Amino acid sequence: MFDIVISGAQVLLPTGLSRVDVAISNGQIAALPAPEDQVAARDRIAAEGLTLLPGAIDTHVHVRAPAFPERGTVLTETSAAAAGGVTTILEMPVTIPTTTSVEQLHLRRAHFERDTLANFGLYAGLGGIDAAQACALREAGALAFKIFTTAVPPGREAEFDGLACPSEDQQFRALEAASAAGLPLTVHCENAGLLKLFGQRSAGSNKAEAGFLNASRPAICETVAVAAIAAMNAEIGAKLHIAHVTSERTAEVLRRFSGLCDLTAEVCPQSLYASEADLAKAGVDGKTIPPIRYEADSQALWRALADGTITQVATDHAPFDAAEKQASAADFATAPAGVPGLEILVPAMLDAVATQKLSLPKAWDLVSASPARRFGLQGRKGEIAVGRDADLILVDMSAPTEIRKDTLFTQARGAAGLYAGRRFQGKVRRTIVGGTTVFNDGAITGRGGEGAFVPPA
Repeated sequence: MFDIVISGAQVLLPTGLSRVDVAISNGQIAALPAPEDQVAARDRIAAEGLTLLPGAIDTHVHVRAPAFPERGTVLTETSAAAAGGVTTILEMPVTIPTTTSVEQLHLRRAHFERDTLANFGLYAGLGGIDAAQACALREAGALAFKIFTTAVPPGREAEFDGLACPSEDQQFRALEAASAAGLPLTVHCENAGLLKLFGQRSAGSNKAEAGFLNASRPAICETVAVAAIAAMNAEIGAKLHIAHVTSERTAEVLRRFSGLCDLTAEVCPQSLYASEADLAKAGVDGKTIPPIRYEADSQALWRALADGTITQVATDHAPFDAAEKQASAADFATAPAGVPGLEILVPAMLDAVATQKLSLPKAWDLVSASPARRFGLQGRKGEIAVGRDADLILVDMSAPTEIRKDTLFTQARGAAGLYAGRRFQGKVRRTIVGGTTVFNDGAITGRGGEGAFVPPA
């Protein structure tokens, strides 16, 4: 007697699409019986006409709470994850206080466990960049580390304490510490010296125009920072992961370093589906750092996904209150940087399949199996197989998803101007976390607390 049997769906197995049932017991996939086997179950989910996929794993998420509850809470943002088909999130340490100590990591875990609808893993900052500290954070449950190659943004010192590594010697020591702990190091790459130079050169530019962002933070800042840290890692051999790649030039650097060091990278939906022209329409709602580039960059990033140069798609979900954004509506220099993306990731990837940019197995490797491999979740998550966690989504490939502010679950819905009005082909119908349905046909069905903490393997 199984707890649940899902029947009638096309199921994406590691070998491809198949017509099998999926039996769940104790939160895990217990069997993959043939439809004619007629196995017994306490509950059945009829899924004719739908496709069953592994839940998405978003490796780049900011939740903000409890320091900034107006921007989002664990419940609101994991509700967005559930509605978007994201069953596991990895949360960045940018909060107050930053997650740079064992004590703070334990507090962060306890804060999440009460209300989360999604499974969650925690990044840690390296603080004093010490190998012993890195190993202690791993033992406490940190899944990965995060640094910025930039200086601390003025006025946000508390949010970036122990995370900013603008000098090469700091970055080198961070790679060493991450290597000692055996965990991935995710890096926000922009060269601090070049940012200062181009900031000075663009000081007289019209800050109300979207072009100001690419003038003050051009792609060369990202490209140089990626090349430098990849070169250092060729010496050290840490598990280096580059966050939110935005440009054709950076994709080419990643391609050149392929095979020379342990290196992976991610791209965000906004860099695939938007350009500076879209940013101009959305205004400061579309401000991200690094910024959205140009159409040629988007096309180059799609090619980099297709050929394996970039191995993941993640959102950099960064919620802000609409009032915060609009307070700087005419100033791209001072507006907060970030867009909500948890409800965009899966529809965007389904759309990539529908428009034949990617095959379904390739698209789901990018958002599920590949993140699982890189961040130590392989064997637990990322594929539909016996013994894996029952983190699953049912999607309708024939139905569209229209992004509307009034139907989003993120608390940052009012600042979702970059995506508002966009239609993606493909729709999430049901999200299952650990065998429990937390979202079904447009409604949140979980109460909070269904998600589980995910430590390193």
